[in-house]
Amino acid sequence: MTHVQESSGARAGRPTPARNGWWGVAVLALGTFTVVTSEMLPVGLLTPMGSSLGIPEGVAGLTLTITGLVAAVSAPALVPLLGRADRRTALCVLVTVLVVGNLGAAWAPDFGTMVVARVLVGVGMGGVWAVAAGLAVRLVPAKSAGAATTLVFSGIAVASVLGVPAGTYLGDLAGWRAAFLAAAGLGAVVLVAAALLLPRLPAERTVPLGGALRLTRDPRLRTGLIVVGFLVTGHFAAYTYVRPVLEDVSGVGAGTIGVLLLVYGIAGVAGNFLAGAGAARSPRRTLLVIGTVLTLTVVALPWLGGSPALAAVLMALWGLGYGGVSVSTQTWVLLAAPDAREAASSLFVGVFNAAIALGALAGGLVADGIGITAVTVAGAVLVAGALVTTAAGRAPVPEAPAVSGKS
Repeated sequence: MTHVQESSGARAGRPTPARNGWWGVAVLALGTFTVVTSEMLPVGLLTPMGSSLGIPEGVAGLTLTITGLVAAVSAPALVPLLGRADRRTALCVLVTVLVVGNLGAAWAPDFGTMVVARVLVGVGMGGVWAVAAGLAVRLVPAKSAGAATTLVFSGIAVASVLGVPAGTYLGDLAGWRAAFLAAAGLGAVVLVAAALLLPRLPAERTVPLGGALRLTRDPRLRTGLIVVGFLVTGHFAAYTYVRPVLEDVSGVGAGTIGVLLLVYGIAGVAGNFLAGAGAARSPRRTLLVIGTVLTLTVVALPWLGGSPALAAVLMALWGLGYGGVSVSTQTWVLLAAPDAREAASSLFVGVFNAAIALGALAGGLVADGIGITAVTVAGAVLVAGALVTTAAGRAPVPEAPAVSGKS
């Protein structure tokens, strides 16, 4: 940890690390898991949602686009607006907004109501993710800051790979509305846990929106954000519509779809921890491997996924690759701006969620205009763009303390 971070933490009233410090980190990890799961629930529920609300699958995919766009705008905007507000209080308010949004989605009788609900989910998600990113280092001893931060980000990665199959299973068992109710219940658990287990967390220092945007003048941070944009847009252009793609290519039913998504999720958890260790040593090399795996896997799915067994292999490789995206790109961003973690994280969250929204929108346009399996080609082309940017752009070089802290 840098001297600036240490001193700012002290000025901000960093709590003395105690027995419940790691409990607070666990609350933050559960919070990031909850918000990202809430955002991505529609991925595994597009077919029944569209049927219930009377809309086509491409339009149903907009429920993901709307949430991502709102989170992309709210994340960098909320951090300056929060000013000197205690971060524990801010988190509780933002989680409450998330809970209300999920309850609204579960109740929504029509698409218009669903849109309003998903806007609320986007506000809560963008704020929680951006604020939580910089809090872990204040809850544990300095020597454990890297591990604590990685744990918080693992909530994002695990949600990305397990939240969708869990929601799909629940949707098949009890209906798609039950999945949103479960997300609201999980948010209520986070709210209570944050109020009880987090200490007071005064703001460290405020950064105006213009100050956060000025960070992009650093070519290392700018390159990292561009890589995030390409990777995440490409992934979600294909993954948002993975259920109808698998139904079309493999001819499998809802139960098998759930199994394939579970395979993807388990592989993704492994990918998160493998990539976390690799990114600490070389974020560029790790992202080159991830980009290569994703490009080849996504483009191969329509041609090799006709067999459920081969589809399972491809989904496992896809999960292994994408499971490492959030921790690798977040590591890149934090290494590029070690003295402005919260501001850089808000930009990261903004770009990440704008890319989710753009990917879902692009995939919907391709699916409705060309055909459902064409989304995999579009996704692979965009991920290839991330490969080129990673190879050609400037990358941060981890120093020895950063490597040991992240490993």
